[in-house]
Parts: sequence; structure tokens; C-alpha cells
Amino acid sequence: MIVLTLKLLISHVLGDFVFQPNRWVGEKKKKKHLSKYLYLHIAIHALALIVLLQFDFTYWVGILSILVSHTIIDILKLNLETNKNSRWLFFLDQIVHLLIIAIVINCYTPFQFNIGNLFTSKTLLLLLGIFNVTFVSAVIMRVVMSKWYLEENEPERSLEEAGKYIGILERLFVFGFIILNQWAAIGLLITAKSVFRFGDLSKAKDRKLTEYVLIGTLLSFGIAIGTGLLYIKIIKTL
Repeated sequence: MIVLTLKLLISHVLGDFVFQPNRWVGEKKKKKHLSKYLYLHIAIHALALIVLLQFDFTYWVGILSILVSHTIIDILKLNLETNKNSRWLFFLDQIVHLLIIAIVINCYTPFQFNIGNLFTSKTLLLLLGIFNVTFVSAVIMRVVMSKWYLEENEPERSLEEAGKYIGILERLFVFGFIILNQWAAIGLLITAKSVFRFGDLSKAKDRKLTEYVLIGTLLSFGIAIGTGLLYIKIIKTL
């Protein structure tokens, strides 16, 4: 099952990412199902599947199912896509492709999936930790930091909610590094962030921006580290 899964996933990556130039994507968006690049794209998927499956045509039903479904999904995406929904349609498109691949794999090598495994104490604890360093921490950070106001906080001076997502990502990294016992990586992350913020801090007319960044950084890392250490302590008792 693992070998078949890897072959089908590699073929998908080759067809959708490696051998699909941006020029093809732009042309498909313009002409949609009339674009020759749509069908060339499907042909590349077919070639990748056949080669990776080593010309074993006992899988012909699975290959055909993947190719037909891929064509239909891509045509639907091209006709539904707009500037507003392009991002979530991209992820939805990939999820559906992967679900089709999973169904094909299950038809050839059935696998057991016990949904009860998703509700074990260890899994639930991990989910709680992730939610804490993302959504809960973001709210805590916003409430604490709202005490201070800087011109740099004005929305038009930065990308929309960029600070929020940067904080979420850095806390997720720290939480993951602690679980993996990679403390050196946390130091590297702090150093990298300091380098990127050096330009902002060096241009500050007074200490306010420096202090604001330091408070936010220490609070963000502190929450992530505390959550990670608490997770490790609890997981050892389960």
C-alpha cells in the first residue's frame, strides 16, 4: 500500500506542480476548457501515472478514474474561480484530488481507519495545545498589546492581519520544536526574527517601537514555550 500511495502522490505532484508552468495556468484561466494546456496537463498526469506504475495496466481502472476526475475537477475550478475565491479553491481542488487518490488506493489495497483514534487523550491534548498557541494566544496577544498604540499599528501601514499570522506561525514553530526537543531551533528562530526586525528598530525615533516589539516577541514566545512544556509534562502522565 505504501509503495502505491507514494507512486500516486508523486505522479500528482509532478503533474500539478513540477511540469505545469505558470504560462499554462494563465492560459487555462483565460480559455478554461478550451485551452489546449488543460489537456496537455492531463496527458502529463497520465504519462506520470503509467511510468511510475511501471506500465502495470492492472491498475487501468484506477488510472482512468484519477484522470477523468482530475479533468472534471479542473474544469469546475476554472469556471468557478475568481480573484476572491482563488485561494480557497486552490486548496479545495488539491484536497479533492487527494481524496480521489485515497479512494483509488483503498480499492486496490484496502486500509482500516478507526475514527476512534482521533479522540484519544493524546490526540485531544495535541489539538488543545495547537489551538492554544494559535487562536487563544492571538486573542491574548491582542488584548495585552492593545494597551499601547503606535502609528505602525495602523492597517494601511502593513499587510492585512500580517502580524497576527506571523505570530501564529512563530508560536506553532516554537511549540513543534519543543515537542521535538529542538531548543537550538528556537534560538535560530529568534535570531532570524531579530534580523528581519532590525531595520524597523534602527529607524525608530525613540524606544517605543523597540519596547513594543520586545514585549510582543517575549510574550508570544513565552506563551508557546509554556504551552509546549505543559504539553510534554501532561503527555508523560497519559
